[in-house]
Amino acid sequence: MSSNSNASREATEQQAKESPVSESALETARRQLHHAAESLDIDPNIVERLKHPKRVQEVAVPIKRDDGSVDVFSGYRAQHDSVRGPYKGGLRYHPEVTRDECVGLSMWMTWKCAVMDLPFGGAKGGVAVNPKELSKAEKERLTRRFTEELREIIGPNQDIPAPDMGTNPQTMAWMMDAYSMQEGETTPGVVTGKPPIVGGSEGREEAPGRSVALITRLACEYYDRDLDGTTVAVQGYGSVGANAARLLDEWGATIVAVSDVNGALYDPDGIDTDSVPSHDEEPEAVTRDADTVISNDELLTLDVDVLIPAALGNVITQDNAADIEADLVVEGANGPITATADAILETRDISVIPDILANAGGVTVSYFEWLQDINRRAWSLERVYDELETEMERAWRAVQTEFERHDVTWRDAAYIVALSRIAAAHETRGLWP
Repeated sequence: MSSNSNASREATEQQAKESPVSESALETARRQLHHAAESLDIDPNIVERLKHPKRVQEVAVPIKRDDGSVDVFSGYRAQHDSVRGPYKGGLRYHPEVTRDECVGLSMWMTWKCAVMDLPFGGAKGGVAVNPKELSKAEKERLTRRFTEELREIIGPNQDIPAPDMGTNPQTMAWMMDAYSMQEGETTPGVVTGKPPIVGGSEGREEAPGRSVALITRLACEYYDRDLDGTTVAVQGYGSVGANAARLLDEWGATIVAVSDVNGALYDPDGIDTDSVPSHDEEPEAVTRDADTVISNDELLTLDVDVLIPAALGNVITQDNAADIEADLVVEGANGPITATADAILETRDISVIPDILANAGGVTVSYFEWLQDINRRAWSLERVYDELETEMERAWRAVQTEFERHDVTWRDAAYIVALSRIAAAHETRGLWP
């Protein structure tokens, strides 16, 4: 579906041969940065600066367990680039959180904010812990201690965390409270993704999935594909995947497969998405009443019109990219496709709408929440949805313009939009001292 020059095809084929089968988020982010920079007349010194984070805070997070014992976990906060505004990005609780993962994801947040033209830079952080092994009280103690360890580098005008994998609105409420108690005043703008009762925004939890659905609809329109009857497979039925699937279902698409960690519910005639509990509603219940269950790997290779990987990163790799049968892939998760796999999909004319555009609804509504906190005035859900749709359509048009002008992939077009804005900001501000 994408139109790319022969030179671009040869370059991506060579990239596929030279790239490793799997790579870290940092390696992928740097590869994508260099690949997009080749299409721009951009100062190489700026590209060099953007390869590195401004700061990475690594901390030890000790907590007292419910049985009285003490465990110490490693925590991180990577702050990539703040040329356009305060740092912004999620916090995740997951056993495989690492420094390099946080740096790579912080880079993606920088691009994502720039693509959406938000006045933020990118950050990402987390704690290397399995949240399923913590009680609610232990999670609260972990969050409050982690907040204290980061307190000097976060704040409504410095760095504004948000929920991510393994964290949720309650986590953000604890974080806001811990920060506020030490500051001596209630500071709702220090985090986003909070419950509305303490300054959160209506529509924030469903925003990433909603933006995935909005961008999927715009992409189908671009390729003259009627959404009514378009077949869609969604890997990952958490907050992003479930909200995207249900909205697309409502708009007429046929959702043929959805999955969780146990496998995928598959029905070629279409699934009633409202009848399937999301992970947030009932963990690991997607396949409980399924007549046909397939594996997550099988879901990725279904012959569908649209594939939405909305679970983990690096699920489409060199090993399975040749087996992808979808015409269009819309990235719901962060980094679900390795650079190697991306190159293979390009040579196969499979269009990929990148995460930095597709799932940017989360940071966009986080921006709305931040504005509401600053102004101490809440927006209605209708206004949030209207504003989000306007911003997603504006970003789509900007990326579409570069896609057509430079004859590149959608990912490169999104990076061109982002890097152009970031480079212009760096050139305008200059290098101090």
